Amino acid sequence: MRILIILAHPLADSFAAGTAATAKAALERNGHSVDLIDLYAEKFDPLLSESERRGYFDRPYDTSAVDGYVERLLAADGLILVFPQWWFNFPAILKGFFDRVFAPGIAFDHEATGGRIIPRLTHIKLFWALTTTGSPWWVVRLYMGNPVRRLLKRGIAAFCARKLNFRMIALHDMDRATAEKRAAHLTRIEKDISRL
Repeated sequence: MRILIILAHPLADSFAAGTAATAKAALERNGHSVDLIDLYAEKFDPLLSESERRGYFDRPYDTSAVDGYVERLLAADGLILVFPQWWFNFPAILKGFFDRVFAPGIAFDHEATGGRIIPRLTHIKLFWALTTTGSPWWVVRLYMGNPVRRLLKRGIAAFCARKLNFRMIALHDMDRATAEKRAAHLTRIEKDISRL
């Protein structure tokens, strides 16, 4: 498979960067082709421009400002997102990537009569998120209702294949995680990815 890993963390020495490197190495050992987008290192601009928003219902929609990213998305068989959850949500740069690259004519089409959208990323068969939270699991799941998982699975992954391999692996309580707990989490990710 050709897997697109999208990393969203501003620090090159972050746990997220280490997670992305672990995932990439495990995939390549199993013969998968990996394309890694480091949004911060590539200085991705997350701001949806005025012209992009005004043309949102144009056919065809103008993706020229992000064509390189669109090509990489369309070439992938699977996606792995690597990011921390901040304020129970995506980092702004990752949200901007969805806003600008998962665009009309690329990720979906508008139904001719309006309202419903028609998924277009049906070539994506694998959609995983490798993430961390500063909060304990019970705050994320019980108190907040696991908002990132819901957004990913019910929203973004819904643009992909119906029988999608969806998975979210989270390290909770990251701010208090010991070195041993972090290492064990990376080992779990490596094992799970090695099964692909």
